[in-house]
Amino acid sequence: MIEIRTKLRKWGNSFGVVVPQKAIIDEDAKEGDEITILFKKRKPNLRKLYGAHRFNKPVEQLMKEMDEDLYDI
Repeated sequence: MIEIRTKLRKWGNSFGVVVPQKAIIDEDAKEGDEITILFKKRKPNLRKLYGAHRFNKPVEQLMKEMDEDLYDI
């Protein structure tokens, strides 16, 4: 198994990736072979990860409570 980085490209109504020739040679792959692609976006959208949740308490209070629990302050 090898890891390659490539860009997602629009092909008609679909998207596709280009696999470098070196990766094909290293894996001894040929046309028609079935492959598995692990799909992971490199840069997460932090607003989606952290901006969607609304806290019931102010952030400062949450931080203070975490410090008290973690460090017995």
